[in-house]
Amino acid sequence: MQSIPVDTSRLGVLRCAVGPEPKIADFETKEVKKDRDGNTIYSVAVTVRQEGRRVSVIEIAVTGEPKGVVEGAEVRVTGLDAFAWAMGDRHGISFRAAAITPVPTAGAPVAASNGKTGGT
Repeated sequence: MQSIPVDTSRLGVLRCAVGPEPKIADFETKEVKKDRDGNTIYSVAVTVRQEGRRVSVIEIAVTGEPKGVVEGAEVRVTGLDAFAWAMGDRHGISFRAAAITPVPTAGAPVAASNGKTGGT
């Protein structure tokens, strides 16, 4: 299956629609999907809103649990690839990313060092 790199800068604002959930490999046994190294693959539903267009939701697979990604929060997707697939009469496009991280909000406190060590 050939991967197609996706330029996320052209996708507009990306928001988490459904938080990270382990991807299921077998729905009967509830077996969780793993990568070649045994790491759990997670799925995150992300809304894509390009200017002048409707909102679309894409489901993105990522290795390892994306920390700090919560529903409604703006996210940054790094290394996004699209894959065309077909199984019998079914076909579609799946997405995989190297990482999904939360975008810091303007009101979030930033850790700063005052140069002092020890007490006050």
